[in-house]
Amino acid sequence: MGTIAVAQLKLGDKIGEDVLTPLGSVLFQKGRVITSKEIDILQAFLVTSVTVANSFSESKSADEKTEESAGTKGQPPATPLQSEYEKMIDVLRHLFNSYTGQSMPVMDIRTQLERLLQHIADYKILTFAPRTFLERDYLLHNSVTSAMTSYLIAQWVGMPQKEWMQVALAGLLKDIGNVRIDRSILTKPNALTQDEKEEMKRHTVLGYQLLKNVAALNEGVKLAALQHHEKVDGTGYPLGIDASKIHPYAKIVSIADIFHAMTLNKSYRKAASPYLVLEQIQSDAFGKLDAGYVRTFVERVTQFHNGTVVRLSDDRIGEIVFSERTHPTRPWVSINGVIENLTVARHLHIKEVVK
Repeated sequence: MGTIAVAQLKLGDKIGEDVLTPLGSVLFQKGRVITSKEIDILQAFLVTSVTVANSFSESKSADEKTEESAGTKGQPPATPLQSEYEKMIDVLRHLFNSYTGQSMPVMDIRTQLERLLQHIADYKILTFAPRTFLERDYLLHNSVTSAMTSYLIAQWVGMPQKEWMQVALAGLLKDIGNVRIDRSILTKPNALTQDEKEEMKRHTVLGYQLLKNVAALNEGVKLAALQHHEKVDGTGYPLGIDASKIHPYAKIVSIADIFHAMTLNKSYRKAASPYLVLEQIQSDAFGKLDAGYVRTFVERVTQFHNGTVVRLSDDRIGEIVFSERTHPTRPWVSINGVIENLTVARHLHIKEVVK
C-alpha cells in the first residue's frame, strides 16, 4: 500500500483508503477499482494523490484472478446485485426467445427474481446501470429494471408486503406480448413508422392474452400487461380507460416503465438524464400518471442523494450538497467550491449521475 499521484494511477489499481471531496464527503470508498471514469472524477475534484492498496500489475491470488475474469476488461468484478441482475436478464432472454403461450416457467422466473430482490438494498434507481448493455437487449433491461423499481414503489406507496413480489412480476412481464410482435419492428434501428407504432401497441392485448391463464400470477400482474400504457385522463391505450378503471399495479408499472424507457439507450435515441426524466414524470403526473404515486416516487429516489457526483449540462462535474424539498430534481451543486443552485440556474440541469 502506498500513496501515488492521480496522474500515475493505472486501470485496475485498487484504492486503499477512502477518498474525500473538498467538502468532506466520501468520493470513493476503500476497495474501489480504478477505471477511466474514476480518474476523470478525481481530476475534476482536483484530487492530486490517493492511497493505493495494490497495483493491477502485481501478482494476484487464484480467487482474485477468477473474480477478474468474471468481469469485463477495465471493470471491477460484478457485485452480488449485478451478478443476479445479469442472471435475470438471461432468464428473461430465454423466455422471450422461446415462449409460445404454453407452460410459462413461472417458478424459474420467480426464483431468479427473488434472488435478485435479495439485493434490493444495493439498488439505487438514479445511478444503477447494467455493466454491459447491448441496444438489441433494451426490452430485457427495461423489464428487469422496471421489476426492481416497481418492487420499491409498491413498498413506498404502502402496499401490503404480500403484494410486493407480484408487483415486481408485473414490471418484469409487462412487455411479454412482444413475443408476438414482428422481430423486425422490435429491433428496428431507427424510429418506427405510424403503422409500426400501431403494431407495437398490440403488445398490451397480446401480453394479457398470454398471461390470463397463468394460475401463479394474480389478476394485477395480468392487468398491468394490458394497462401499463393507459393514462389517468383516459388518453392512453389500448382501451382508453381512466384512473378509476386502471389497476394499481398498472399505475406503478407505468411510472417505472417510463423512467427506464427514457434513461436506457435505444438504437435511435440516447439515454436522457434521470433528473430530466423525473421532471418529465412530474409534469406527466397532471393528467397522465397517478399523481400520488409520482410524488412518492420522486421524493424517495431523490431523498438521500447529498454527496452524489453529477455532471451538469455544461459538462462541469460537481457534488450535490443540498436539495430543497419543493424542488427535488434541482439541487444545489458544488463545483470546485462554487455553488450552483439549479432552482435559480434554470439554464442548467443534471445531465448524468456519475457516482
